[in-house]
Formats: sequence, C-alpha cells, structure tokens
Amino acid sequence: MTLIKSISGIRGTIGGQSGDNLTPIDAVKYAAAYGVWIKAQSHGAHHKVVVGRDARISGAMIQELVMQTLVGLGIHVVDLGLSTTPTVEVAVPLENAQGGIILTASHNPKQWNALKLLNASGEFLDASAGQQILELAESEELIFNSVDDLGSIEKNDTYITRHIDQILALPLVDVEAIKKAHFKVVVDAVNSTGGISIPPLLSALGVTVVPLYCRPNGDFPHNPEPLKEHLSDLMELVVVQQADLGVVVDPDVDRLAFVDEKGAMFGEEYTLVAVADYVLRHQPGDTVSNLSSSRALGDVTQKLGGQYHASAVGEVNVVTLMKQTNAVIGGEGNGGIIYPELHYGRDSMVGLALFLSHLAHQKLSVSALRNTYPNYEMSKKKVTLTADLDVDELLSRIAARYSEDQPITIDGVKINFTASWVHLRKSNTEPIIRIYTEAQTQIEADDLADRFIAELKETAASL
Repeated sequence: MTLIKSISGIRGTIGGQSGDNLTPIDAVKYAAAYGVWIKAQSHGAHHKVVVGRDARISGAMIQELVMQTLVGLGIHVVDLGLSTTPTVEVAVPLENAQGGIILTASHNPKQWNALKLLNASGEFLDASAGQQILELAESEELIFNSVDDLGSIEKNDTYITRHIDQILALPLVDVEAIKKAHFKVVVDAVNSTGGISIPPLLSALGVTVVPLYCRPNGDFPHNPEPLKEHLSDLMELVVVQQADLGVVVDPDVDRLAFVDEKGAMFGEEYTLVAVADYVLRHQPGDTVSNLSSSRALGDVTQKLGGQYHASAVGEVNVVTLMKQTNAVIGGEGNGGIIYPELHYGRDSMVGLALFLSHLAHQKLSVSALRNTYPNYEMSKKKVTLTADLDVDELLSRIAARYSEDQPITIDGVKINFTASWVHLRKSNTEPIIRIYTEAQTQIEADDLADRFIAELKETAASL
C-alpha cells in the first residue's frame, strides 16, 4: 500500500498503517497542516475553505475527518458534498474563501483517495506553498482553537448548477447552435460525480443523454482512467444507440475524452486540439500545453495565427505559463481543458460545451472532424533503473549527445525531430524514467521509444 506526499497534495491507498497509507490519522495530519497554512495567509481574518469530493467509497469518511479538523482550527467550511474538481475550483473565489480541498484520487482505482489543495484563487498550490504545508505536517506547530473559537460547517449543494450556469453564459458556448443540432450523447461517468454534472449540463444544452455508469456510488465499473482499453462498453453503446458521440470523464471530472459515432476513440490528445481549434477561430491568441502533449496543438495554433508554448508537466506549470503568455486556451494532452474565461483549472464540463459548439458550427460528424487534424501517434513507456543511479547526470548526457537538436531541459529532456519527438522524464516517486514519443505512425513512435530505452541503458552502464 502507498502514501505519496508531494507539493500538490497527499494521496494514498485507504487502510493499513498510518504514515504508509492514507489513514484517518494521515488525513487529519495533512488537513491540519493545510488549515494552519491557510490561517497564516491572512492573520486575524475570518477563514473559509470550500470542501468537495468525488464519489469514492472512502470519500465521506475522509471528508468528515478533513472538515472537522478545519473546524478545530476555527475555519468555516463550505461543504459541497459530492462535487467535481472544477466545481470546487469555481466555488472558492465565489465564496471569497481562502482555499479549497478536493477529495479525489482522480483516475486512480477505488482503493486510492487524496487531498488536492487549492489557494484563494481556486487554483492548485505552487511548489513553495506545497512545501510549506509538507513541513508544517511534520512540525509541532499545529495549534488548535479553544471551544469558544471553533469553526463551523455550512452545506451548499448549489454549485454544480451554478457552474453549469456560468458555462452556459460564456460567449463561445453557442447554446442555440447545439440545441439545433439535436445531438444524442452517451455518457460514461464511471459511477462518480460526472453522473451528477455532465448529464445536467447536456440537458441544459438540449442534448439527448444516454447515461452509462452515471450513479455516483463509487463502484467503478472499469478502470477509471479514460483510455481506449477501458471503454469497450461505451464504444459499443454509442453504436447500438446510433449516438452522435460518446463522452467519458474521470471520477473528478477534470479529464475528458470522446468516442466517435462509429465507436472509435477520438483520441484523448485531440480533445484539447479540437477545443483549441474552436476557441482560436473566435478568440485569436496563444496556446499552452505540457511537453508531453501532442504536436497537433502547435500545428493548429500556428495555422490560426497564434503561438504555441510548452510548459513542464503538471497543471500548475501549465497555468503559470498560460498567465505569462496570456494564452486563450491551454491544458494537458490527457484530456484536460483549461479555459481562462471561466477559470484556470482543467474542466471537462466547459471543454464539453466548447467541443459541442465546435461540432455544431462545423456540421461534421465526430469522425470527420477528427480527420481534419494532422494525425500523430504516441508511445508511452518506461525504463527501470537502479536506485543509486544519478538520473540527472544520465539525462544530462543524453541532452549533450543531442545538443544540435536544441533539447528542452526544463522538465527532463525533450528532443524535437523533424517529424517526431521524444520526452524523457524521471519519476519523483520511483527509480524509473518515463519515455514519451510521438510520430506519424504508431510503429515509428514505438521504435523511437525503444531506441531511447536502449540509449538510456547504454549510457547508464557507463556511469
């Protein structure tokens, strides 16, 4: 079993020994550290934190522990109950709160859960803040309030509706065009909170909804990561129902993928490409994704007169670069859409509304729309290393070997070739290097990955 402590929060498997797993003791410990950090940001002020969760079986237990810990620190808690990650992010500034906590392990299986931590803008914490909280959790400075100065809990179940209303009000969400298109959509919400957010959004857009796994009971019917190998039920039902498309989200609704009318994957990398295509046609500007995302976004951006920028992997890094470049759309190739007109966070709900607007305007089937974009295939592999190997030196030597290709070294090593690229990143939690490649065919992408695995092993042997 596992407990992973990082600057972005704490995640782990439920049960087992404290300190090695996400137990009640660990949930209280890190919630307390976050609460102390929140209070330190605004001395003497009234402190408020928004808390919401996905539908995991452990969610209610962890949420009660977290909320009551914050109450013990004199913090007022706004309890959204079952919610989505983007909904909590939207709620934080609307509540004038100092932060937010989302209880979700995203695409991880049901035995996992996590505390994802937000700042007063409803955005994920930066490295400095995250490090402060980790240090507080190990300190003896967690002082709780006396009985007369405890916090309180206020339940508020309106925010998914408010989130939907904000999406419908966006100028680029063409509600009338979507209604006129009479779309029929199958929704796989993996029995989590996508089931209480995606169907209501689609209904408000006049879409006929065919629900699949939309009961928010936390009983995931398949691996919750929205990849092709996990989605056979959705792919089959789209064809049986003669639907226009299928939609799948992960348990906390920040990753979005599509299935076309033929039951084939649209391609998770192409969710952002298609949404960016639509946004840039109406709102010219720049785009951002991380170094491991498809080259197709850069192609579309340049075609429409904008400039593409690549950040280090991680949502906070994408958001930081989006702000620096004033990008109009961005995200990650795993189906994460960040549309700043609403908020700086990955949001499947706004991504879906923008995609359907694009589809309605183009008057194309989903498969035909996919064929309008340059086609690339990706390979994702890893190589296991000895624990004592100097991984930074290994990657430095690879970068030096390809110096003429001007490798990017802000996050591992990325080398761009004429018709392909490779990105090598070390894991922060285990002695492996992840190898991501992209080329014009799957065979070329796999061959490129295998070539660099061999080069890494050869170079490692010489260290």
